[in-house]
Amino acid sequence: MKFSTKKKVFFKTFGCRTNVFDSQVMMSQLKDFDVTEDEYLADVIVVNSCTVTNGADSGVRSYISHVEKQGKQKVFLTGCGAHTKGESLFEQNRVSGVFGQSEKQKINELLQSETPFYELGDLNYIDDSVVDDFVGKSRAFIKIQEGCDFRCSYCIIPFVRGDARSIDESRILDQVYRLATNGFGEFVLTGTNVGSYGKKTSNQKGETDIASLMKKMSQIRGVRRIRIGSLEPIQITDSFKEILDEPWLEKHLHIALQHTSPDMLKIMNRRNYFKHDYDLFHMLSEKNFALGTDFIVGHPGETDVLWNEAYTNLETLPLTHVHAFSYSKRDGTPSALLKPEINGTVAKQRLQALTELVKKKNLEFRKKHHDTFLDVLLESEISDNSGEKRFSGYDQYFNKIIVESSDDLCGNWISVENHTVENECNYAKY
Repeated sequence: MKFSTKKKVFFKTFGCRTNVFDSQVMMSQLKDFDVTEDEYLADVIVVNSCTVTNGADSGVRSYISHVEKQGKQKVFLTGCGAHTKGESLFEQNRVSGVFGQSEKQKINELLQSETPFYELGDLNYIDDSVVDDFVGKSRAFIKIQEGCDFRCSYCIIPFVRGDARSIDESRILDQVYRLATNGFGEFVLTGTNVGSYGKKTSNQKGETDIASLMKKMSQIRGVRRIRIGSLEPIQITDSFKEILDEPWLEKHLHIALQHTSPDMLKIMNRRNYFKHDYDLFHMLSEKNFALGTDFIVGHPGETDVLWNEAYTNLETLPLTHVHAFSYSKRDGTPSALLKPEINGTVAKQRLQALTELVKKKNLEFRKKHHDTFLDVLLESEISDNSGEKRFSGYDQYFNKIIVESSDDLCGNWISVENHTVENECNYAKY
């Protein structure tokens, strides 16, 4: 048996699906290294960081401290955190190099550098990377755009990812074709602000948008299901509504509301209005979509009156999923200067109330669809001592399901006719 003498690289990826894609791009560029999924076998660790909140920065620093205690691996920092905390970590000699997103295709050379480096690169670059595989993944992530033109008062991301710009449609379709040929059937569209696809598209002849792109993707042999990372309410346009009944569109949409109090939406400098959001969500619910959202509790100015109004409005929405979190001050954003600040204990209580509300709504949704055939992609095997093989996956509504089977089903698509609904997830035998 021939053993590789190449140094091993482990990628620690924080944050969003865009970072997941960027990590895969970097893995594909490593010609003189081997990629390992075990950090303790690694000679080099690349930290692909998130900086959406101060807490995210803390998580990255804590992980670097964890690696430092092992004392043997070289650490390199990239991702959004390179722009906010990269300089201080570099000056403290806690990382061997810092590089921005635009430099990731040079990673093979950068990791071989004998001298420390700090290269943030260009915020206005357009990613033209093509990925043929996704290490350790059952679904493929397709980055279709970069940057954001919104200026929400709490968000630092436009300042570390740049303004919205889109990847050429032909390059995206080429990547989907390659991945479908390699056996991937589910594709997740990612980006900083995915629904803005079509803005500032390089080498694009004629206008395009995300709905047009998805239609063309669906025509590629092997494409079975298309998911969208997140959309803004105003991005559910007439052209998007035309694809709502397509069988390849996942019956789950994540639409970022951030809040449901009209006054809070103004404070947060959001572009959505609750009355429109209400009508939109109910229209989608009537088409049997599961609906997720983002929600920030405890943002400055969220008085008891405004929170109670927001919660009452939430009760009227047909939500099934939520990515909710307590506001975390982000240095350099307008919200960081706003008053009054909300007590952390109060914010935690609101977060719990919101989470419990949507959890209840999700259970009601799954019970309502108990007799529906579930189209499931099984992503991983669950290790336990039961003796039965158990696999975890997600259905077309992005609800988790555990499946027992004597067959090896990991990575397979199955159609589930009968399942039981439990509090945490669905269960089935196959």
